[in-house]
Amino acid sequence: MPVCQFQHQRDNLTIITGNVVVSSISVGNERIFKKEEIMTIILDAMGSDDYPEPEILAAVELQKMGEDVLLVGSQDIIKQHQTKLGLDHINLQIYDAPDIVEMTDKPVESARKKPNNSMAVGLNLVKEGKADAFVTAGNTGAAFFNAVTILKRLSGISRPALTAIIPVKNRKCVFMDTGANADCRPEFLLEFAVMGSTYASKLFNTAAPKVGLLSNGEEAGKGNQLVKDAYPLLQKSGLNFYGNVEPKEVYAGHVDVVVADGFSGNVFIKSSEAVAKLILDMLKEGISSRFLSKIGYLLAKPAFSSLKKMMDPSETGAGILLGVNGLVFIGHGRSDARALISAVKLARSTIDKGLMDSMRKEIQEKLSQTEEKG
Repeated sequence: MPVCQFQHQRDNLTIITGNVVVSSISVGNERIFKKEEIMTIILDAMGSDDYPEPEILAAVELQKMGEDVLLVGSQDIIKQHQTKLGLDHINLQIYDAPDIVEMTDKPVESARKKPNNSMAVGLNLVKEGKADAFVTAGNTGAAFFNAVTILKRLSGISRPALTAIIPVKNRKCVFMDTGANADCRPEFLLEFAVMGSTYASKLFNTAAPKVGLLSNGEEAGKGNQLVKDAYPLLQKSGLNFYGNVEPKEVYAGHVDVVVADGFSGNVFIKSSEAVAKLILDMLKEGISSRFLSKIGYLLAKPAFSSLKKMMDPSETGAGILLGVNGLVFIGHGRSDARALISAVKLARSTIDKGLMDSMRKEIQEKLSQTEEKG
């Protein structure tokens, strides 16, 4: 980033110094000044299965949109692929991190043997206040381990949780945990509910998001021992607790937030993705098998396009890791440039809505309220 940059157009003047923007506009005989900070989002250049090309392509497009993105990764490899893509004339912001965490690496081992990996370097920049969010499509376990180790947990949170934004009837829903904590205690689910409710409130502009507890039946008393023990905690939490929800209630759009242990949540998400793919594949097969079906498809193409877009995980790009002292977004390893762009846009929206301050406040209020009632 340049130390000082001037932009001038007629009576408007913008000065960029470091991460501060000072803009001014002439109004009559007066000049009005406005000072703003540039919010930097880190994109892990060595994250996706096909790194670093999807990350480079995403950074180029985001830069055109005016987004301040810093690529963190092996500078030599990034530059090499930038040339391969014919984009070496574009001045991308790169922060060198020579070590690479592969998808097959074990989290603790990779942190010890590869201390200068892109995840660790990027998260340290967030910790030091030099960046506002971290986005990766890399090894989920390594991203989780590095985030918890470097950024630390939020006060009052025992276990950070991974989220997914899933499509439900007429809207979206926050689902957590999607795999970070396979084994949970009841109080963990309460923490997930508080964090998920705060996130949904900001994301969907909903004052009191409805929170559901994933179970095998709607009635109170249904579910395994974990669900039965978590139920009264959520009832006393002060949250807008809907009660137990089965998958049919989730997809009917009855709740804004669904909480589950990481094992059940991961199975739920993967099953949903598999069924969605199966439906789309069956539709394609059915359409291509008959002439009349092809004509029908052409007439209904807008509806099919809308359905495909709604079910496409690239539209969201990544899930946020809630419960650490910083904004961390983790996407699929198979993310392409479009998915990474969506992830960075989600990160930007989350920064702008001031999630972290609200999260700290809600955790203290809701968890202490539950303890008092307990």
